[in-house]
Amino acid sequence: MPKSLFFLTVALLAFGAPSVHAQAPNPASDPRADFIRANYSKSEIRIPMRDGVELFTSIYIPNDPNPATSYPVLISRTPYSVAPYGLNTYKTRLGPSAAFEQKKYIFVFQDVRGRYMSGGEFVNMRPQLSSPNNPDTTNSASADKTAIDESTDTFDTIDYLVKNLPKNNGRVGQWGISYPGFYTSAGAINSHPALRAVSPQAPIADWFFDDFHRNGAFVLPMAFNFFSSFGKPRPEPTTESPPGFQHPTRDGYQFFLDLGPLSNVDKLYFKDEIPFWNDLENHPNYDAFWQARNLLPHLKNIQAAVLTVGGWYDTEDLYGPLATYAAIEKQNPNIQNSLVMGPWFHGQWTGDDGAKLGQADFGFATSLWFQEHVLLPFFEHHLRGNGTGYFHEMTAFETGANRWRTFEHWPPKNSQATPFFLNQNGKLSRTPPTSESSDSFPSDPRKPVPYTMEITNNWARDYVTEDQRFASWRPDVLVYQSDVLADPISLAGSIPIDLWVATTQSDADWVVKVIDVHPGTLGPTSRRSDPKESANSGRHELIRAGVLRGRFRKGFSEPIAMNPNEPTRIQFELNDLCHTFGRGHKIMIHVQSSWFPFIDRNPQKYVPNIFQAQQEDFTPATHTLFQGPSKPSQILLPVIPSNL
Repeated sequence: MPKSLFFLTVALLAFGAPSVHAQAPNPASDPRADFIRANYSKSEIRIPMRDGVELFTSIYIPNDPNPATSYPVLISRTPYSVAPYGLNTYKTRLGPSAAFEQKKYIFVFQDVRGRYMSGGEFVNMRPQLSSPNNPDTTNSASADKTAIDESTDTFDTIDYLVKNLPKNNGRVGQWGISYPGFYTSAGAINSHPALRAVSPQAPIADWFFDDFHRNGAFVLPMAFNFFSSFGKPRPEPTTESPPGFQHPTRDGYQFFLDLGPLSNVDKLYFKDEIPFWNDLENHPNYDAFWQARNLLPHLKNIQAAVLTVGGWYDTEDLYGPLATYAAIEKQNPNIQNSLVMGPWFHGQWTGDDGAKLGQADFGFATSLWFQEHVLLPFFEHHLRGNGTGYFHEMTAFETGANRWRTFEHWPPKNSQATPFFLNQNGKLSRTPPTSESSDSFPSDPRKPVPYTMEITNNWARDYVTEDQRFASWRPDVLVYQSDVLADPISLAGSIPIDLWVATTQSDADWVVKVIDVHPGTLGPTSRRSDPKESANSGRHELIRAGVLRGRFRKGFSEPIAMNPNEPTRIQFELNDLCHTFGRGHKIMIHVQSSWFPFIDRNPQKYVPNIFQAQQEDFTPATHTLFQGPSKPSQILLPVIPSNL
């Protein structure tokens, strides 16, 4: 029997198997997992790609004795394993929420090429075929059989499933969070006709700007911890995950400070066993290596409806969903393309109810609202034809006001970039400066400003809403604040930063934070002798922050040293937000030059490649921020009319 026919026969037998492996619900286990075991049958197959490589695929089909019943297919392609493996072990979660499992979908999970049980070679953020270093092609049946990317693998997977999968209704959706979000975006390119709806959630869009860099500054703990396990080669198919790095101390600040220069990472720990870390070292600038891993210009010929999802407080992939939405909107004007941004950390919208994050309390279960009112209706309409099919262009949670808002354009057309000047005596004002002045502050790589009060070796989630008074009190942080607001100020969009600065050395990082200062009012009390402050009294709540590595002030491909003591204009943007500063609050701005260990230490002495810097290159410096008519330093807040 030919291999292809044998494979197809085995696959159909596996698909058609009733709930042979389903087990009675265990009273001690959780109800959602019990429902899945009782109502779904699991199959495992290998789906052939156009170049002959087979991808391991796990499938969960609803149990239904009626042969006429059909279901939509919901795919998730992942580099993180489709575990558990084996027909007698089931996932405890299949859909983005329990409601998807109750509605009955066919859930498909696939190990992407070269990961876990799939064949082929894995390539991080595999470049699209139409990138400059690869031939152009399409996802058609006549395409070059040797030319593959993540779009062709998705196309071939969908093509196989709709032709061979029992009980499918011919409509397919795809979703995924983070790296699987990238595979979702890529899968929509040159869409398969059966692919009707995709939801890239916290998707990686361009790996130089997502995850591992912020305007050229390196995100040290995330890259170190992630690649210490994920970056290990997988020579043969396996169901096992490699172990992660075991830190010798819980104190993340001290660990990364003691690490010294980045050149010590491979020397002391990775031992040349993490290929992608070597790529990071060899490509510190936005060169052809990184440009080929920018998916945004390839997001074309998308026929499926798109719902991109992100979190305002996602410290890993905030750039990704905003940039993905914008690129799809520009390059695919005739499709439904919507964006949802909630008050969430990375993936929180499927992980908990979204009522709180750190010190921020949003007042209700924002994740549950999104799941019920946006995500499920999106897939139900496009994969089953249920509902009206109307979806707002942007559904945004407005922090500060703690409410959902909808917009028909993003950024809103009535958003006005309003200058706020960093003036003398720590004043933040709409009035431009009338005299020349400056503020200077020290920056010592041996004592960098921490990015949070308690730094462990785990990736911090809550720092994005944290009280910044610990930083406001430091001498190496400049602080500017407005007068008390008589009326609310609402913002929607990105925040351009325009500063005039100088350094006594030849390089520097420039970190800017936008902070909401809560009133220092007393809480309710019936006796003046027993006052109690509210939990938010006087809190300096972080709203948005970002950094520009000075060497990249004129572009990310060719770094340029800063001339010592020379006034220099630097411009960059903080990612979008939707926030209202309430009546009685203040707007505060921090300017600093380290944010450790979230961002690696800049030696401040210019070296061509910071990954190759030596200990003696790390040099204290004095930095200066200028104010005045000739060199005004300002931020441009995207103000919209407030209806509070």
